[in-house]
Amino acid sequence: MLDSRSTTGTGDRAVLVGLYPTDTTLTPERRLNELQSLVEAAAGEVVERVIQRRGRETPGRDQRPADPATYIGRGKVEEVQHIAMAHGANLVVFDNELSPAQIRELEKRIQIRVIDRSELILDIFAARARTREAMVQVELAQLEYTAPRLRGMWSHLERQAGGGGGRSGGIGTRGPGEQQIEIDRRIVQKRISKLKDELEKVLARREREVKARNSRVWTVGLVGYTNAGKSTLLNALTDAGTYVADQLFATLDTVSRRWPVRPGVDIPLSDTVGFVRDLPHHLVASFRSTLAEALHADLLLHVVDASHPESEGQIEAVHGVLSELGVDLDRLVGVLNKADQVEDPEVLTVLRASFRESVTISAVTGAGLDDLATIVIGRRSNDWVELQVLVPHTEARLTALVHEHGEVLEERWEEDGWHARVSLPRSVQWNLEGCVVKELPIVEA
Repeated sequence: MLDSRSTTGTGDRAVLVGLYPTDTTLTPERRLNELQSLVEAAAGEVVERVIQRRGRETPGRDQRPADPATYIGRGKVEEVQHIAMAHGANLVVFDNELSPAQIRELEKRIQIRVIDRSELILDIFAARARTREAMVQVELAQLEYTAPRLRGMWSHLERQAGGGGGRSGGIGTRGPGEQQIEIDRRIVQKRISKLKDELEKVLARREREVKARNSRVWTVGLVGYTNAGKSTLLNALTDAGTYVADQLFATLDTVSRRWPVRPGVDIPLSDTVGFVRDLPHHLVASFRSTLAEALHADLLLHVVDASHPESEGQIEAVHGVLSELGVDLDRLVGVLNKADQVEDPEVLTVLRASFRESVTISAVTGAGLDDLATIVIGRRSNDWVELQVLVPHTEARLTALVHEHGEVLEERWEEDGWHARVSLPRSVQWNLEGCVVKELPIVEA
């Protein structure tokens, strides 16, 4: 039985630490602002910050540590220890990725728990998970993260199983001997394999369902940085009543609702988990099944908090994760949200340059939502076809299919069957082979 150490919890008092290049474009203060938001999302309290500047930013490579053993310099380690004691802190959170050995050495010197950004994010996801699928995804990501860190994560790892023969140990304990850490690693690897198998089945089933549905219905997905306003927008467009909170990762599970884009036209709209800078790779991989609902949509609306001081960096972070997941960025439409809070119009001009097509809105006031609907209808028209059809009375299922997946623009019933002008996805068109009288150019209202 693994006795996992706790990570964060209500009442934790944390010192934030970051080591940054001297020429970084994202200021340390703003980076730590986001880290503080993450700590607060985990129900902790930040009591102080410590920053060390060193070296220059190197593209494609993580920041090199000031000290291989402790990541930050030895003097900074002493400073963190004194600050933690002075403020009664019981946790140190690094904005950098630490190795297991560095965590062990830092805890040894500072004498309180030390975690890095990835472990903090995993902890938040674990607290937010509600469905079985989300719980499995988070547990897998946590185990894959902690597997190489076992010695630092459990307190009983130096026990010896078996006495190595002879007279050592009691009955049933004598044998070749095996370190407890090796036993724990086997337990963890076995659990990881089981969770991966479970998730692969979930992902395969989810993708089959999504692809089957998308072959009949044109769909839209919401993506974006966490806390950009995706759930607020979903509620504004669909009256979904989705939980909304001014906190990171308020939404973990995908929520799908029908969006009445215009009278008679409903489009399925999916909201899913938000992204964040330096999102742990294990977490991205584990959440593929949850993201499948949105990522397989015909159109993705990338919701951006235009009022955020680091909105450009957030856009880059989201694009990076989407590219990692194999998403074609041409399917994105930029939705510049919270535009009513932007004081400098030039900011919006700069953000629009990140997208092939974009729209400025406020999900709270409703401004720009009609423009968003117009863009979506325009994009959908490229994937739809307008037909003049004659469906015999004996093929009522085809009439029902058109009503379910398309739009009836004109219709009349005559002796020979159903005469109609319809608009529907090209992926559904094959069902009406033999009933098409004429294909018409689509003219959007």
